[in-house]
Amino acid sequence: MKLSATLFAIASLSAAPFAAADHHAKAKHPAPDDKSFTVIFDGKDMSNIETEGNWQIQDDGSLHLTPRPGEKGWTRYGSYIWLKDKYADFVFDFEFKYGKGGNSGFYFRCGDKVDPTKSGFEVQILDSYGVEKKLGHHDMGGVIRTGGPLENASKPAGEWNRMTVKMKGDQLTVVLNGKLVQDINLAEKKPTDKELPAEGWICIQDHGQPFTVRNLRVKGL
Repeated sequence: MKLSATLFAIASLSAAPFAAADHHAKAKHPAPDDKSFTVIFDGKDMSNIETEGNWQIQDDGSLHLTPRPGEKGWTRYGSYIWLKDKYADFVFDFEFKYGKGGNSGFYFRCGDKVDPTKSGFEVQILDSYGVEKKLGHHDMGGVIRTGGPLENASKPAGEWNRMTVKMKGDQLTVVLNGKLVQDINLAEKKPTDKELPAEGWICIQDHGQPFTVRNLRVKGL
């Protein structure tokens, strides 16, 4: 028994560097000049996205959401940014920022455009900077009703965050500000009342709060 325990310990130690290397490899954003990506919004042209008009192009090339009078929280949440094509396996890379208490979300494999909260999966975007408790599925980098992030990688309100979402088969990985915050098999851990479509729509949420994005790009896998 002692020999077996020793061999197990040696094997575990030997595997540790490989696990760390794999984690490090997954925690990388794609290079800015990666030509395999399709630019969805380049700071000037909105022809590759669909939205209702709450988003305005800014002088710095970003796209800013300004809620109209009376729009707040869930009282109206229809002006999402939708990609025009459906995607099965993909990598989506973008930057975003919000004010104090900001809230939004990245949706993928949505079955329809009527209500992505019911027909798709959401990576939560929330002002979680400085939160010391264990983060749950409603905190930054969590997958709603599925699982919390591996760590808190949020930046302070008003600063740019960068998120890279990769969906390959059933496996989801999310890199936030250079940190791996999700590495999860959605077929094994998902809400019991949700399907996982083979492909679907991608969108960024309108949560009735000021929100800004830039450098939106996608790559089909």
